[in-house]
Amino acid sequence: MISTERTRQGMADVLSGQRRGLFSRFLFVGPAVIASIAYMDPGNYATNIQAGAGYGYQLLWVVLMANLIAMLFQGLSARLGIVTGKNLAEISRDNFPRPVVWGMWAVSEVAAMATDLAEFLGGAIGLSLLFGLPLIWGMAVTAIVTYGILIFERHGFRTMELIIGTMVAIIALSYLVELVIAPVDWGAAATGLVTPALPDGAALTIAVGIIGATVMPHAIFLHSGLTQSRATIRNEGERRRILRFSNIEVVVALAIAGMVNMAMVIMAASAFNQGNSGVAEIETAYYLLTPLLGSAAAAVFLVSLITSGISSSVVGTMAGQMIMQGFLHFQVPIWLRRLVTMLPAFGVVALGYNATDALVMSQVVLSIALPVPMIALIIFTSRRDVMGSYVTGPFVRALSFAGATAVLGLNFVLLAATFGLPIPFLQG
Repeated sequence: MISTERTRQGMADVLSGQRRGLFSRFLFVGPAVIASIAYMDPGNYATNIQAGAGYGYQLLWVVLMANLIAMLFQGLSARLGIVTGKNLAEISRDNFPRPVVWGMWAVSEVAAMATDLAEFLGGAIGLSLLFGLPLIWGMAVTAIVTYGILIFERHGFRTMELIIGTMVAIIALSYLVELVIAPVDWGAAATGLVTPALPDGAALTIAVGIIGATVMPHAIFLHSGLTQSRATIRNEGERRRILRFSNIEVVVALAIAGMVNMAMVIMAASAFNQGNSGVAEIETAYYLLTPLLGSAAAAVFLVSLITSGISSSVVGTMAGQMIMQGFLHFQVPIWLRRLVTMLPAFGVVALGYNATDALVMSQVVLSIALPVPMIALIIFTSRRDVMGSYVTGPFVRALSFAGATAVLGLNFVLLAATFGLPIPFLQG
């Protein structure tokens, strides 16, 4: 509790002008860092490896687009929490008809389970490869470690922010090392970043998976809750300053997450696209990295994967608690929440389903669930009776509408492809 209370007092001193300096701004860093871990979870590893191995640098533009959409919606989510003092689930419950609220909660719970599927499998795969454990035992270890970290939440928000922030740093540094080791074609990477292309139907599935793995439904819900009561706001001047700090943090934190995702695709493209384009599984990628790029690259990959699985599982549980409490005004013990959302992951492993395929499909499920919080967020941040003078302007509303339309459009095309309907603009 000491670090949390010191942080609150420090923020109050900065807002009142009693404390100055660049370092004091770091007191406001935390919510976007926690939310950003959702953009670097094991689902990203699966989709990004498949994107880079199968299509080289061609799908980097999808990662960039997804990250820009993520910045916009995480910024809106943080804004909602700071202005209203409520999270997105609570505001939805207060404003929508009860059947809509129950439907939103049900979709959000499915998304939470899909999220946990990716996170648990990712951490379990990493531990399995590191220690030679059966996958089911790797999942058990992941469950124990994540629950152990969640216990620290009772010590206040700052403790958890520091723990998650450290894990974000480990993942980011890991991929900085990977880019130094990998023989990257930077020209081709730059072209792929700015040239939209979907070579075939499989690329479309991966593109939708990238969107689902990058713009996360539970992160949109969570961010509004992380900001709603973090600092004591005494006047509108302080509220405006907090909003400015929040916007800066969102851009920086999600820019780092975006660069990590791009680095995943670039690493897979440089290592696997020429000669190993069929690499589609995390385990195969790990085993091939040693002969292709050396044991250091394989070890760094494994460290980042384990860190990603554990940290994102912690954040997913935090989001699940907030979603249930906000929609239903009902909270369950953290151990029960942890148990319910991880059961599908254990079921997938027990049934012998391919782990990486399950990871990719979980991201598609998340992408299909994503419009629920996106549309709700657009509605509430556009309403003057909810946001007052902080209602979004026409330009931001147009951008948010365009982002939601892009996601909905990709989902529609994916469903059309799934049911065998012709999609004229796809090649091949």
